[in-house]
Amino acid sequence: MKLTRYTDYAMRVLIHLGSRDDGNGGGLSSIAEIARVYDISQNHLMKVVQDLGRAGFVETVRGRGGGIRLGRPAKDINLGELVRHTEAGFDLVDCSTCMIQSACGLPRVLAEATRAFLTVLDNYSLVDLLDHRLDLRRLFSFEDDKQP
Repeated sequence: MKLTRYTDYAMRVLIHLGSRDDGNGGGLSSIAEIARVYDISQNHLMKVVQDLGRAGFVETVRGRGGGIRLGRPAKDINLGELVRHTEAGFDLVDCSTCMIQSACGLPRVLAEATRAFLTVLDNYSLVDLLDHRLDLRRLFSFEDDKQP
């Protein structure tokens, strides 16, 4: 299974914000900063962040000194939930025009594999991706990398 670029960017945003998160509502980042760090399109990232905001994964802070931050604690951001939100569908093959569709067992097997994939993701949260937070902070070149 291959996840879309949209999901990839969503995960990158959350990892970035989770690395910066200070647990007290601080740790603001900008879309421009995240786009620059990952060398990805700011316009595309803006759409991803808006969607993540509507879904409650991130929170936007307007005004001077504003930016984006996690919308809830990293331990409460489930990876399975995120992937289900960002992926349009999980059909690994399109059997709709196949002549053996009515007798073929492949769709059942692929559906089971997809369920297994999502079940594994359901066992992890964003906090599990932040085991090496200090290393991430250094890679992101955060100014205050003394913060856990």
